[in-house]
Amino acid sequence: MGKLLLFDFSASEDWSGWEIQNDRVMGGVSSSSLQKTEQGHALFAGSVSLENNGGFASLQYHFPSKNMEGYQTAILTLKGDGKRYQFRIKENLSDRASYIYTFTTSGNWQTLEIPLREMRPVFRGKKLGLPNFSADSIQELRFLIGNKKEEDFRLEIKKIELK
Repeated sequence: MGKLLLFDFSASEDWSGWEIQNDRVMGGVSSSSLQKTEQGHALFAGSVSLENNGGFASLQYHFPSKNMEGYQTAILTLKGDGKRYQFRIKENLSDRASYIYTFTTSGNWQTLEIPLREMRPVFRGKKLGLPNFSADSIQELRFLIGNKKEEDFRLEIKKIELK
């Protein structure tokens, strides 16, 4: 079984499924944006604020359910700023829980391999007493920064695959 491409920013002109969702949904004032770099990669950048009980910024991608049966690992090709981020997935958009994996960027281009079975269920920052991710399909990908501190951030993303 080869790789399953979920999204390649430099190979796609249609980014319409991607959208910003920050803590403004609960009254916060964090800000972020999605821009295209000269190389065609996604640049998710902004500023996290703790004002008004805020503290996160995220970039999400919703799509029709993708069968991922047999795939064990998410592969992220990205370049961060040395800060910690979360990669999140959801089996169904209607699910309350997201399955998350926290990673630290190096400041250089990285290819991260994330074992899907290590992604743990979380809702509103609280770990849930449910099993780790084991579904055969997904409908949402998300990158989130929320390190309980005010900080500017910059995450460049090239592609997201499964193997």
